[in-house]
Amino acid sequence: MLSENTGFQAIYIYCGKCDLRKGIDGLATLVKEQFHLDPFQKDVLFLFCGCRTDFFCYTIPQKTEGRDTAMAFLLKEKELANLDKQTLIKMLVAATESNQKLFEATEQLQKSVNLLTEEVVNLRQHRFGRSSEKGLTIGEYGCSQLCFAFNEAEMTIDLAPTFPEPELEDIFPKPYKRGKKKTGKRQEESKDVPVTVVIHTLSEEELLTAFPDGRYKKLPDEVYKRLEFHPASFEVIEHHVEVYVSADGGNFARAERPADLFRNSLATASLVAGIYNLKYVNAQPIERLSKEFERSDVFLPTQTLCRWAIMGAERYLSRVYARMKQKLPEYHVMHADETVVEVRKDGRPAGAESRMWVYRSGELESNPVILYEFQKTRKKEHAREFLKDFSGICVTDGYQVYHSIADEREDLTISGCWSHARRGFADVVKAAGKKVLNIRESVAYKSLQLIQTMSRCEEKFAKLEPAERLEARIHHILPLADAFFAYLKSKEGSVAPKSATGKAISYCLNQEAFLRVFLTDGYVPMTNNAAERSIRPFTVGRNNWFQIDTVSGAKASAIAYSIAETAKANQLKPYEYFRYLLEELPKHGELEELSYVEELLPWSETLPKCCYQKKETEN
Repeated sequence: MLSENTGFQAIYIYCGKCDLRKGIDGLATLVKEQFHLDPFQKDVLFLFCGCRTDFFCYTIPQKTEGRDTAMAFLLKEKELANLDKQTLIKMLVAATESNQKLFEATEQLQKSVNLLTEEVVNLRQHRFGRSSEKGLTIGEYGCSQLCFAFNEAEMTIDLAPTFPEPELEDIFPKPYKRGKKKTGKRQEESKDVPVTVVIHTLSEEELLTAFPDGRYKKLPDEVYKRLEFHPASFEVIEHHVEVYVSADGGNFARAERPADLFRNSLATASLVAGIYNLKYVNAQPIERLSKEFERSDVFLPTQTLCRWAIMGAERYLSRVYARMKQKLPEYHVMHADETVVEVRKDGRPAGAESRMWVYRSGELESNPVILYEFQKTRKKEHAREFLKDFSGICVTDGYQVYHSIADEREDLTISGCWSHARRGFADVVKAAGKKVLNIRESVAYKSLQLIQTMSRCEEKFAKLEPAERLEARIHHILPLADAFFAYLKSKEGSVAPKSATGKAISYCLNQEAFLRVFLTDGYVPMTNNAAERSIRPFTVGRNNWFQIDTVSGAKASAIAYSIAETAKANQLKPYEYFRYLLEELPKHGELEELSYVEELLPWSETLPKCCYQKKETEN
């Protein structure tokens, strides 16, 4: 039969054993799915090998009642031996091409499997693994962190069962280290903490029992101290304003009364400051705050608490916020970052994502400023508007918006973040864990080693002056950076581009110019961790309350977070600072002239002593 059908343009052989019980329809399906060919095309022969070795199956296309079909025939071993040389060559070439296609398809499938496996491992790590990199030992030094400077997560410690209890002297700051204290003098470090003295005495009967002869003398008291905690307490302040009237009833005189925080409102500076402190500093949701007040027998609905917080931010704190926003562009270095926030009533469909942007001055700048800004989108226009008056170096992650803004201006430089450059390699190493024996030979591991070496050097330069730091960086870190990028370029072609390691390599090479900026200015840090630390209080709070109800609430939150974080950065107590602002700002009414705000800023020397945190210093 085969000899009657010569002159084929192509012959395809199905490699391996095939179940010939599939019939012609099953064989045609194999041709379509695996060869991606038309089984009914003319002058093409398809050969199939069954489990028996004494015959082969082949199909020949033909027309049946105007419809494309095919006929299957069995080719015995003798008939196969009688085939001409040209036909056998075609069959061999077709088999080789088929094998090559199958090999390429298998190889591609294996790559896909490897990528999917890597993604699954990374997703499992992000979902169930630890976010910190503690325990990730890199290099010969056995450092538990990739870099001290890159320690973004809070470190945890394993407390020994015998961890000592703190003494009272240990929990209060020590302004000065003095010589031996005089006997009977109260400890200087706890002088501002109220002390209640409790006397434990012996009755006359107990003394007679202990000393029957009545002869005894009193020794100095045995003194020990314990620290008491009093939950939030409330006090009603009842104001009595004296009013006088003349005898004829024509004239009235009224004593001066302090300005209300809000007209005809129970709210006071201390109460609203407490709300700000609990919500924006301690990340306590308003609903939980209201319940806590109820447990103190004070019933304040969440709507009232929210209204006070928004009104306080809009009327008073916004004045300080506006002055801080004017000052921020005056710095040489700025950090920028943003995070997602959902606002329930913003005029958009449910689930629409808004952005809370954060900008802060460089870590080496005096009088630090941390500023939050709420925007509905992540569009470039928001960052462009905020940075329009800033001319200097802005440290960011790899978000392209900042780069495009810098391309529009000559006075703005963008510096990259080495924490983000490291993160992709760290994810690969963490996901691999101890199960991958050859992880130390991987590109990701060796890249981390190079980054760790650079960061270890940067840690040593932390206390240097900017000019000295720059010189040290050029001498020690610049050669390491050159080696790092050269190594990545040499490995770029040998790593799958879509793999986690390939993506990390691409990120670093694309960001090379920005990652090298810190090597040109001693004021520029190596990472954008300062911005990430500044935005973390907001993200912690967001995890508790999930979403903000209104746009006005989001803007008020931005103002409150800005005041709180800037206060902490300037070593102020947030609650005391909030309270001071809410006491002083109402005194100035609705004045448009805001020169008085300068004396209320977090670095003002006129702030009361109660606003400052105590710092332990040594003579």
